Order: sequence, then structure tokens, then C-alpha cells
Amino acid sequence: MYLRTCVQPSGNFCFGIHKPCFHVKNLRKTDFPALLGELDDGILVDNTRNFPDTDVEEAEADTIFEIPNAFPFRGTTYIAKSWADAKAADPKSITLPEQHSVSFSSLLKNWLGNNHSDDSMDQAFKNLPDSILFALASSSTDPKDLICMAEMCCKFIHDSKTGRPIGIKYKKDGRGGIRADIKNYPLFESLANNICLPEDYREVMVLRPGAQGGSEITGEWLDKDKNHVFEYLRRNSYIPWGHFAANMANDAVRYQIKDLSLGDMKGMRHLYYQRTYVRMAEQVGLQVPAQRRTLSSTDLEDLRKQIVDVFRDIKDKEEIQFNSTLWGWNFGFDFAHSGYRLHASHQQIHQQYALIPSTIPAVESMVQDKNNVMPTFGCGDLVAEFTAEYKQQTGHGFFDDYIQAINNNIRVDGDRKKEDSLVVYEDRHIMLFVPKAQTSQWELQLMVLGHTGNVLEADTKVRDSLDKGILTAMRTLTHMGAKMISVIEYPKRFDSADSDQRLLYAFLPKMPESPGAFSEAQLRWINGHYPEDFAIACRSALQKLEKRARKRNRCGD
Repeated sequence: MYLRTCVQPSGNFCFGIHKPCFHVKNLRKTDFPALLGELDDGILVDNTRNFPDTDVEEAEADTIFEIPNAFPFRGTTYIAKSWADAKAADPKSITLPEQHSVSFSSLLKNWLGNNHSDDSMDQAFKNLPDSILFALASSSTDPKDLICMAEMCCKFIHDSKTGRPIGIKYKKDGRGGIRADIKNYPLFESLANNICLPEDYREVMVLRPGAQGGSEITGEWLDKDKNHVFEYLRRNSYIPWGHFAANMANDAVRYQIKDLSLGDMKGMRHLYYQRTYVRMAEQVGLQVPAQRRTLSSTDLEDLRKQIVDVFRDIKDKEEIQFNSTLWGWNFGFDFAHSGYRLHASHQQIHQQYALIPSTIPAVESMVQDKNNVMPTFGCGDLVAEFTAEYKQQTGHGFFDDYIQAINNNIRVDGDRKKEDSLVVYEDRHIMLFVPKAQTSQWELQLMVLGHTGNVLEADTKVRDSLDKGILTAMRTLTHMGAKMISVIEYPKRFDSADSDQRLLYAFLPKMPESPGAFSEAQLRWINGHYPEDFAIACRSALQKLEKRARKRNRCGD
């Protein structure tokens, strides 16, 4: 069986090259000549070239590189040489444009002149169709615009002296509960996710604990630097058995990665590690050393070691109901004027996590047999299945070969005069790199270098490296202009005996001109740059960030 991966047992990458040339028989009967326009000098432009008289010969079409993903279940990447060569001339140009200032209020003022008033502005906004309101709610940088729309879409309670919002009107929902009195929820959601809406509005709309519903706060991180994170429990979750969200608190507002500190990241990740270890401790019968307080880093590591020791001695691992983690991060929000929500649910930075059971009761022909079970799905299982097949066919550990191939990398275009490293950042424990076959055009991956397959196997030093590496990846991508990024973890099952599988994270930015279509639905990923050039662009962005940080530190001193 052919292993569809770019990683080879030799410790090198392998990929294919299409150099198309072809003949196309002309089966058209009729010509449809038409004038298209004219050039500046008056010469007419028509469509003659679209209607050839003979068959079509293509002697040398664009060269396309076909790169199987390192992991077959993630498909194959196609790089157009002509596009990538253009980027290779200046890899540091691989960026997205910054957002421009947008103000509908200023436009109205210019239009209306002396007839401009607050009432006329309010009326103008009320007459706008939803599609225009949605576009303004997402893109306007003028607080006047955003406040006007916010006052339209829900009922606020205002301070009698300052007029500023201090709460929202609620109403009974007819089922014994209450909910915020919101007239236009998509507009409300878009406004609350716009950082240009004044913070006191965002505070009462979505930031204040309880503003987004009745989810209980079951954990908290608050350190001396005032890095403050809440852990929310999502009981009735789209993830079976519920999940948790580590959400920046309302007194630590973080909408942008540049505002997120390493302390913030450690807080969110600490809550993830803590909840995972506490739930696993309960499963193996260990006493948790805390009640109504946050575990210290020392407590956390001691508990992890105890769990590993006890878990190792359990002979029947099937007694453990939950044996894998699920962790993810949707950063960024956008809502299209057409009504499509493009990403996330709330941009105030948060990360989600859960535990996955090992098996669940199976149903066949609508009849449930208590003795019949099926394994659950976890994305890390796809890695495990492939690496087992790779080991069987090659006799090699896949991740050892993968790391070697990254270190031995040669550019896709074969140009030995240009930089060929795929590595963006690394330390003793982790490597942040550009995968040879990117799925998202700007995909990065983070891999643990040692034999750590999940967070239960990650000691304090590895966890610290993971926290810094994840933040480094997000800072790099957002500095280059990425505004919406999904991050997923590929973990090994807790009861897996495979020592080769490494903990892996994928960072997947959403690109403005690549929303996904039939190619992506087939796992065919189209790219316009070489992975090596994207790595150059990332390293350049990271160097600028580090230089800026050193300058700030000198000024602070």
C-alpha cells in the first residue's frame, strides 16, 4: 500500500511536479463575436481570441507542485509555480492589509452640512437595510456609528448622571426564564465584537459575567500582574458531555493578540491543564488538593505525576471513561453583510476544552444493544492510525522522520541560493514551523520534540514551552495581518502505548480570498507561495516583534 505522505523514511520530503502540455479538440460550431471595450489609445478590444478556428495546443502550461500532506487524512497541497515565484522575489511582502478607518457618521455630516443633527443621524441609521448595518457593525471604526446602532438593536439602562450604559433590559422568555431584550441579534453580536465600540457598551452587552447566559464560572486565574481569566462551564454543549471555556475576564479585556500577554496565555492554558488533571484524578480515585481555589503550578505538577503513576498501574484501562482531550481556539470574529457568520462567536479571547470518552453505546437499525459499543472520534486518532501504518510499512517512527525531514528541508523550487528553513521558532521542547504542505495558506504547526503525546505527559517545562510557542505563533500571524485563526490540538489518547506520537497543534488562518470551495471540500489545498518563503515572512515578523519588545523594555527601564 502506498503511503500518501510527503515524509520519507530517508528523513526527506518527497513531492511531485506537474508540467502540463496538452491538445484540446475544438468541438464548438458557432462564433459569437462581441466588442469588449477599448484601450486608452482608442484601439478596440474584442473577444476574437475566445473563438479559435482550430484545435487548441498548450505546449507549456504553468508548472504545478503537488505536495502530499505529512498526514494523509489532511489531503494534498498544490502550489502554482508562477504565483509562488512572484512571492519568492520578496517573501517579506506576504502580508494582509491593515483595516482602514470607516465612519458613516462623518459621511452623513459631510452630505447634510448645516442640516446635520443627532436626530437626522439616528433616522438615517434606522432607514438602512440590515445588510448595510451588518457591514458597518463589523467595519466601522467610529464609536458614534457603533453607539447609534447599539442603541437601535437592544434596550440599555443608562446612568442618570452620565448617560452611559450600566445594564441591559431583560424580558421573560415564556418558558420560565429571562433573556436580554435584543431586537436584532446578528447586529448585536457584530457590534459587541467590534473593538471600536466603547468598552462600557461591550461590558454590559457581552463581557460582564452572566451577560452571555447562565453558564457557571467553575475556575479562575488571577495573578499579581492582574492577568484575569474565568473558566465557564458549557453544560448543554455541541461537544458531548459538555465543555469548558477559558475566557478573559471583564476586567482584563483582550480583543487583539497584541494585547494578550504571556501571563494571560499561561492563565488560559493553566485552567485547561487544571481541569484536565482534576477530572482525570477523579477518574483514577485520587484526592484533589484544592477546593474553591486555583491549583498552584507546583500542585498541578504534583497532581499530574500522581495521575501518571496510578494510571500506569491500572490494568483494565477500559474502566477509565474519558481518555482524551479536546482543545481548540477560534480567534477573531466577522459577520458578512449577507448574513453569514464567518468565524467564532465572540472575539473576547477565549479557548475551549473538554474530555472525550473512549467508547459510547452503539445503535444499529435504531436498536441499542447495551453490549455493543463504538469508539469515539478524536482528531488525534487520525494521527495515531496513520503513524501506526507508517511504522508497520517502514519500520520507522513517523515523527522522528518528520523532524529529520524538516531539518533536512530543501526548497520546493530547488533554489539553493535562497533560505530553505521551515522553522519559525524553537526551543529545547517545541518547534514552530511551516508544514511542507499547508492546508490554510498561512498554516503553522507546533510540535513537541520529545516523546510527549498529550498534556498528561507534559511536565512543567514542556507546558511552559507550549504556552509560549502558541502565543508566539498567534503574535506572528496577526502581526502579518491574520484576523481570524482557528487552532486545534492533535493529542494522543491517555491509554495509548505508542511512544512515537507527539503532541501537535495546527494554526489555521482564514484568508480573505480563500473561503473554501469544491477544491477544499476534496482536501485539495491551493497555494500561491512556497512554504519556505512563508517561513521567511514569519521569521521576519517575529524579529520585528522581538525588536519592538526589547525597545519597550529599554524604555520601561
